[in-house]
Amino acid sequence: MKKTMIILLTSYCSLFTVLHAGLTDFKTINAAQKAYEAKEYTKSAALYNSLEKKTAEKIYDVGNAYYKSKNYDAAIKSYKEAKGVDKATRLHNIGNAYFQKKDLDTAIKSYEESLKIQEDEETRFNLELAKKMKKQQKKQKKKDKKKKKDQDKKKDKNKKDNKDQKKNDQQKKDDQKKNDDQQKKDKKKDQQKKDKKNQEKKDQKKKKDQKKKDDQQKKDQDGQKKEKKKENDKKEGDKKKSDSQKEKKPKDKKGDKASGAPKEQKKMSKEDKLKQKELRRLLKKMKQKGTPTMMYQMGDDKKSKRSGGANPW
Repeated sequence: MKKTMIILLTSYCSLFTVLHAGLTDFKTINAAQKAYEAKEYTKSAALYNSLEKKTAEKIYDVGNAYYKSKNYDAAIKSYKEAKGVDKATRLHNIGNAYFQKKDLDTAIKSYEESLKIQEDEETRFNLELAKKMKKQQKKQKKKDKKKKKDQDKKKDKNKKDNKDQKKNDQQKKDDQKKNDDQQKKDKKKDQQKKDKKNQEKKDQKKKKDQKKKDDQQKKDQDGQKKEKKKENDKKEGDKKKSDSQKEKKPKDKKGDKASGAPKEQKKMSKEDKLKQKELRRLLKKMKQKGTPTMMYQMGDDKKSKRSGGANPW
């Protein structure tokens, strides 16, 4: 920025403003200058704007105050309106304001117009600096563009990777679910086989127990039948034996029947049967020897009466 020239021009314009101002304006201008020197540029600009009479120099001073307060748009407006002040100087300052705004193309144009009117070392320096900054800015923009492109590319790649990752995760989840379902299915199938096997085992055991029970019942029935048959055979044998033991009364030589012998033999007890058997044996033996016999009635509690003087044989 053309600092020296700005200061000189500011002093010159302020002096010019003082020479053409009244007493009230003089106080206002003085306060504006003090505010400017105290770097209270906004206050200084406000004081200049409060002056009743607006001259090119006053407007130019307002532009300088706005520039110092970094209100570059207001400064540019004031510099353009300050017609009557050196145009080359105004274009130089307008270029500086655009330079501060990073509008390098407009700043370069302002510097070039100023140099066409009047060659100036500081303006030339600012022009070359603006051109250099423009190249750097262009290079930076290209770099930023490439960086943005790379970032977008990376972002797209990340987005694709995320999409692929989500797809892989979903596929993995689906495979896991499928695997879990298959395991459940296999487990259920194995359980069904196991249940079927256990049921078959239970049925087989039940069948075996039933067969065993049936065999036992059959065995018991056969035993009962055998026992019953045995009992019947015994009864039949006892009946035959009883029938074979029945005999008629023995006859003497004259054919008389033995006295006291019952016509029919009653059913006898085991002891009676033994007695009867022994009696037959004795009778048979005596008969073989020709021994005369005397029959007594057995089983009678009373003693048989003998004939007077008769021997039992």
